[in-house]
Formats: sequence, structure tokens, C-alpha cells
Amino acid sequence: MLFIRQPIGVVAMITPWNFPNAMLMRKAAAALAAGCTCVAKPAEDTPFSALALAQLSEEAKIPPGVFNVVTSSRENSPKVGKVLCEDPHVAGISFTGSTAVGKILYKQCASTVKRLSLELGGNAPFVVFESANVDAAVEGAMACKFRCTGQTCVSANRFLVQANVYDEFVGKLNKRIAESLIVGDGFEPGTTQGPLANKQQAAKVDRLVRDAVSKGATLVTGGKPHPQGELFYQPTILTDVNNSMEISSEEIFGPVVSVVKFNTEEEGVSIANSTNRGLAGYFYSQDIAQIWRVAKSLEMGMIGINESLLSAVEAAFGGVKESGLGREGSKYGIDEYTELKYLCFGGLD
Repeated sequence: MLFIRQPIGVVAMITPWNFPNAMLMRKAAAALAAGCTCVAKPAEDTPFSALALAQLSEEAKIPPGVFNVVTSSRENSPKVGKVLCEDPHVAGISFTGSTAVGKILYKQCASTVKRLSLELGGNAPFVVFESANVDAAVEGAMACKFRCTGQTCVSANRFLVQANVYDEFVGKLNKRIAESLIVGDGFEPGTTQGPLANKQQAAKVDRLVRDAVSKGATLVTGGKPHPQGELFYQPTILTDVNNSMEISSEEIFGPVVSVVKFNTEEEGVSIANSTNRGLAGYFYSQDIAQIWRVAKSLEMGMIGINESLLSAVEAAFGGVKESGLGREGSKYGIDEYTELKYLCFGGLD
């Protein structure tokens, strides 16, 4: 009795704009190592990164047809995705992007029962318990929320802060934002916050903030488009956020901190889990017993414990619930591109 792994075949990779090289190569490296060939379909906002990687693959003497790139306009992108999902020559789809688009691709892959790897949207909680080092939590919040102007799938989306440290955390975070965040041209020295990706995203962020304020959220700082330009948004803090507000359930993808107060550990965990997403989560605590209880209770694929930067080559990246299927990176990432075959031997002399 033996078990062997073999490459699944041609893999189509549909990637987002926010980390155009990293997102593609995290998929392609594992697929190529497994023995698969790749068809990359980059985001319409960032096609040149994928084309540059194709040029590099050619210079590295990767054989023709092993690493391929298909670009498209925004209008044609759904049609290209549909072809990749339904073509029987494609054995697998690996997609990083929104949950809504992931569900469409999931349905389209059903006709050929493809291998599917999905890294979808999140609604990451950032929980600060009363046992936390508040200063460390504030620094973690800055890194987790404002990296790439909040435009990452693992950015903290909901800040849940225990009542006894609520005012301290909000006050220190507000001060830290005022002192350290500079909105402007990314090519200018000192700039820490650049533009949002496009007009649609800028409009969405503004809509979420206005909806929250109209339903009773308190605006601590920011809350408006930035004078720098139509794609720039002020770093923002909203407090008194509740579940009636769209911002509590939608992925923000912008520089907005929404803060919810809770009283007990059980309440904090319950709020953190009250979403159909489960990509990443974060919490700060110095109580080791609490750390193990909460880490096991949170319904996410990745948990940062007194740590706000999760991504690493060695880490298995992926979510649960409607945040996706499968894992990327680590020793487990290659499994998405292989089939396990069982060989039962008999009758040999």
C-alpha cells in the first residue's frame, strides 16, 4: 500500500490588485513546484506586474507554456473568469478577491468539478481585553489597520475593546494617528497614507462612514475625503458602532477604525464571531489562560495574539466560513495543486 501525490494539471490563477506580485507568486510558486502549468489572470488595475513576471520566467528559461498570462479590461473580466472556470482543460482555480466574486466562481466551477482554492474577503476583529498591554495594542492597531491604507484582506475591520480600557485605547490611538499618519503622494518622503485604489472604493469608504454616523456612531477624527484628491480619505475613528451599521458587516478596505465596546470575555468573543467571514482575527491579552481560551474560540483561519502582522512565507494563509477554501504558503500550500493517489500492490513475486 503506497500513497503518492501528482500534479493536478493546468491551474488558473485570478489575483487582486493590492499585492500584485506577492499574490500571484504565492500561488504560482507552489503550483510550479507541484508540476502544474499556470494561467495567470491579474486584476485589471495591475496587469503589468504579471506581465513582468512572465518576462522574468522567460529569462529564467522556464519552458514556453508553463507560466502564462491573460489580461483583460474591467468589462471583459467576468467573461474571462467564466471561461477559465468552465474549460475542461483547466484542472484547478486559485482565486484571491471578494467573497461575492468567489461565490460566482464557485458556481461556475461546478460544471467541471474543479479543484478550488479561494482566499476571500474578511471582517477581521481586533480585540483588546482589559488584561492587554494597551500601548502594544495601539501600536498593533496602527500596523494592522493603516498598512496599505487599510486595503488588505487581513486588515482589522472591527475593533472590539473591553470597557475598562476602552477610553484609554481610543484616546491613545487617536493621538497616535494625529502624530504619525501623513496623507499624500507615496513618492514623497514621509508619506504614510496613499490613495484608495479607485473611485468605487473611495465612494464605498465614504458611504460606510456616513451610514454609521447617520445611525449614531460618534466621529472622533477624520470622516471625510482628504483634500489631497478624490481617491484620498482621512484616517478616521468611529466609536459607538453597532450591528445596525453597514460598517460592522462590510469589509471596509480603507483607513477607518470602527470601535465597539464590550464588557466580558464571552461577549467579546461572541461579537468577534458574529459574522459569516473568518479569515483573520487579532487579540491582545497578557493572561495566558485567556489567550488559550480565546484562540480556540475565535472562528478564523488565522489568529494574531499580541501580534498584528500575520503574513509570512512559513505561515499557512487562509480562512474559514465564507472567507475561503484551502491554504496558501507554508508546507501545506502545495497540497492545493496535487492529487493524492492510492496504489494497492499485489501479486508480485
